[in-house]
Amino acid sequence: MSQRLLFAAVAALSLAGPALAEIEIRDAYARAAMPTAKAGAAFMEIANTGAEDDRLVAARTDISAKAELHTHVDAGNGVMQMIEVEEGFPIPAGGTHLLARGGDHVMFMGLKGPMNHGESVTVTLVFEKAGEMTVEIPVDLERQDDAMTMGN
Repeated sequence: MSQRLLFAAVAALSLAGPALAEIEIRDAYARAAMPTAKAGAAFMEIANTGAEDDRLVAARTDISAKAELHTHVDAGNGVMQMIEVEEGFPIPAGGTHLLARGGDHVMFMGLKGPMNHGESVTVTLVFEKAGEMTVEIPVDLERQDDAMTMGN
């Protein structure tokens, strides 16, 4: 009888708590345009397998002076401009958000050294609800994603 009571109490507590976002990072890679570049970026698919919406609100790394969440916007006359997205990127419950070349991404500004193909960079992603997640992101300077066909 006591095992049933314990099971019921555990079940009640788990049902009473909020449904937290469960974040998965998929197909991540980082790159810089050239070995002497002062900036680089990271791209990935962020999946939220939980039942509650979440938001990527910041990123941190030791490879650069700053890491920011950026996107591209049309500045007119066929010119795309990169801007910081201070409010972060929404990650819907049961959905994904794509960080891709030509769109949303993590920007590394003031690189402290080259991003070498085949190495990896450590990045801490900060989510509004899921908290901090540290990921090892491989540097892939050869990848040729078609930014025009990738959406968010």
